[in-house]
Amino acid sequence: MSATVHPSAYVEPGARLADGVVVGAFTYIGDEVEVGEGTVFGPHCVVHGPTRIGRDNRFYAQCAIGGDPQDKKFAGERTQLHIGDGNVFREFVTVNRGTGNGGGITRIGDGNWLLAYTHVAHDCAIGNLCVFSNNSTLAGHVTVEDQVIMSGFSGIHQFCRIGAHAFIGMGALVNGDVPPFVMVAQDGYGRPRGINSEGLKRRGFDAERIGAIKRAYRTLYVSGAPLEEARVKLEDMAATSPDVRALLDFIGNGERPLLR
Repeated sequence: MSATVHPSAYVEPGARLADGVVVGAFTYIGDEVEVGEGTVFGPHCVVHGPTRIGRDNRFYAQCAIGGDPQDKKFAGERTQLHIGDGNVFREFVTVNRGTGNGGGITRIGDGNWLLAYTHVAHDCAIGNLCVFSNNSTLAGHVTVEDQVIMSGFSGIHQFCRIGAHAFIGMGALVNGDVPPFVMVAQDGYGRPRGINSEGLKRRGFDAERIGAIKRAYRTLYVSGAPLEEARVKLEDMAATSPDVRALLDFIGNGERPLLR
């Protein structure tokens, strides 16, 4: 079974399409684009290379994938975009390749949903099973870990990290690292407003795990303790909770200030 390409679409000779790929009307697939089995492109999509796309992805109308990074320092150097398997890209999603001085690769994992008008800038790294709601935006060099939810019109400042299972509320503008499990609500720049307990329950976290995370949150955000003092207390909690250890490790690895 070969790829199916609409007569009005154009695929450059340097592109590689696996069996079962579908290319819709007026879609353009550029040189050095590699697409895995079962991936479907709707009408009017544009895909530039070097880009590697895995299996069973779905791109709806007007997606712009693998374009040059929106960075004035970019001078045409060879950079890449890597996309995993089973992702959904809704209408008008834009994803840029990396930059030469930023690692050179933008990465998106598996099973993510990027809804209409989502933007993923250069050198971002997105994990698995995340949801990016309409008009959510990542600036350059952002890291988003697994199972994060970004609500509509939320935005993340460059070089920030969003920890696993975090929830970014509608319209929240985040300018610091968000630890795992934390829920951020809009208040000018987004500020922590508790943990994402409902999301954790849906993902099988039991009451004991959630309780440990809540206690860690209170230590970090409610106690009023300075950050270094809070980290000492979290070290004690981390001895019996892998989730608190993950939160503490996240804090220790940051380049941006912690969102508090």
